[in-house]
Amino acid sequence: MKAYAEWEKQESLLLSLPHENSDWAEYLEEILNSYEELVAAVTPYQKCVLICPNDKILDRFRKFQNCEFLRIDTNDTWIRDYGMIDVKNGDKILSYNFKFNAWGGKFDSKKDDLANKSLNAHFGGMMQDIDMILEGGSVEFDGDKTLLTTEHCLLNDNRNKNLSKAQIEEKLSKLFGLERIIWLKHGFIKGDDTDHHIDTLARFISPDTIAYASCDDKNDEHYEELSRMKAELEATGLKLLALPLPSAKFYDGKRLGCTYTNFIFVNNALIVPTYDDKNDELVLSLLSKALPNLKIVGVNSLVFVRQNGSLHCSSQNRFAGKR
Repeated sequence: MKAYAEWEKQESLLLSLPHENSDWAEYLEEILNSYEELVAAVTPYQKCVLICPNDKILDRFRKFQNCEFLRIDTNDTWIRDYGMIDVKNGDKILSYNFKFNAWGGKFDSKKDDLANKSLNAHFGGMMQDIDMILEGGSVEFDGDKTLLTTEHCLLNDNRNKNLSKAQIEEKLSKLFGLERIIWLKHGFIKGDDTDHHIDTLARFISPDTIAYASCDDKNDEHYEELSRMKAELEATGLKLLALPLPSAKFYDGKRLGCTYTNFIFVNNALIVPTYDDKNDELVLSLLSKALPNLKIVGVNSLVFVRQNGSLHCSSQNRFAGKR
């Protein structure tokens, strides 16, 4: 088995649309407008598979080309964390169906945990059920036998309290063909309720380079933890690209979990969250220089983060190949 790097060739991008029976009900129209912007950004580069239990909402997106529509019941939109994870199995693709408990039992997740059964019934191919709780946003692969993750999430008792760190390492190494696991002890984004998912903090953009959330303001609540995380990343020997946090954004009195590392790789492009912030253009420019072969596309994500996630959290990659 071998894990994919997210910049490898993809078949499609899965998106799970908000609906009136999800936590988005209060501002459903606003978030659906934001999903339209995301679909418009992705579909010039590859197909989107849109899932939703509501036909009316699916019909709203039929104006877009390069889309597929599936009626599947869900609790929430964050399919990065409950969607199946593709790996290379010789010359074929195998999809892992991990258990999902909504980030340690914080929310109802019964429907989300069953979504992969419906997806696999539609798409076919090989899917393997894995007796372990794991969210896609908690693991980051370089495509060359290295995993980047956080201790606060993967070693949290609200996931797999019956497994030790050594047992988790052994299981992940076997499942994903790993030779190196980089465990981060530090780093957090205020407003993220996933127990410090790696996709809000640090991401591979090539086998030897990690883009990470950076904070230089000593008065910001992120400064100490992100500085310690930076030191951990420097110790890896890999190249680093600092993506400065946007200034503090609030909704209904709560600081939003805005981070630029929650980007999505698609074929020939990188879709990057933006936040109506002075650092938006700087970050897009930094990523454009670092990834000159990709089109860098910004999508406003200020509504996404009201529910504690952003673009990467809202999507799951399906890779190209035999299934």
